[in-house]
Amino acid sequence: MMRQTLLGVSRNTTLRQVIEQAPVSRDVVRRFVAGDSTPDAVRVTGELVDTHRQVTIDYLGEDTTDPAQAEATRDAYLGLIAALSEAGLTQNGAAEVSLKLSALGQFLGRDGHAIALDNARVICQAAANAGTTVTLDMEDHTTTDPTLSALAELRQDWPWVGVALQAYLHRTEQDCRDLAHEGSRIRLCKGAYKQPESVAFQDKDDVDKAYVRCLKILVEGQGYPMIATHDPRLVEIASVLVAKAQRDADSYEFQMLLGIRPDEQLRLAGAGSRMRVYLPYGEDWYGYLVRRMAERPANLTFFLRSLATKG
Repeated sequence: MMRQTLLGVSRNTTLRQVIEQAPVSRDVVRRFVAGDSTPDAVRVTGELVDTHRQVTIDYLGEDTTDPAQAEATRDAYLGLIAALSEAGLTQNGAAEVSLKLSALGQFLGRDGHAIALDNARVICQAAANAGTTVTLDMEDHTTTDPTLSALAELRQDWPWVGVALQAYLHRTEQDCRDLAHEGSRIRLCKGAYKQPESVAFQDKDDVDKAYVRCLKILVEGQGYPMIATHDPRLVEIASVLVAKAQRDADSYEFQMLLGIRPDEQLRLAGAGSRMRVYLPYGEDWYGYLVRRMAERPANLTFFLRSLATKG
């Protein structure tokens, strides 16, 4: 019930204005969002890399409504990649970028797919030039097929392009089977969008079980699993599965969000696992933050406690 309520809140414009304008909430948000600008993202990325963590960076924004906005998002990524490269943070993929195709124009009418794909191509080429990689984020279930279609097209030129799959969708086990081939980078997350029961598991236990089933497919496959979870039990299960599959430490990675379980991030990195932090930045942080709280209600408790402390 709480999760569904929070997902509804993510689109409440009145509440959004109140929270965004409150200085105390913006102070707390800085734990979960690197900042508004590219220099903020580069600075925080450098701090994370210094602690032996890798980074994937999301310039926040989605549901782009006009081509100029899509171009602005594309250009923001190009500026980000250039700044990361100049700071020496793209070597060996230490810092990569994550893209939402909706932010690049996916919903701009009949030409939306082509617009988003063209913008993604420009970003992928910039990433290749800088020596790093790109991962496509996944959004609500209506975007799954278009995103996987774009992935197939992008991989013709850049086979290292990754994609996120959401375990709570009924279809994801088959998607994992289709994509668990050599060189395929797959980020497995639980899913944070409100989805109908016809396409997604609703019960937490069912989602967790689906995650484990999908994880087994990826770990036993030939691809590169990116294990995106903060759940201690799932982290432990993943560790057992990769050990059983005799995977080398460089053949998979864990991923966690900026500001969530930082001690566990450091523990995994210190133990020799690849640990990548999902780092969002930009002014459009509200919807992202509320979905993260919906995905893991403990995040809401932390956020509210932080607000009370700051207040």
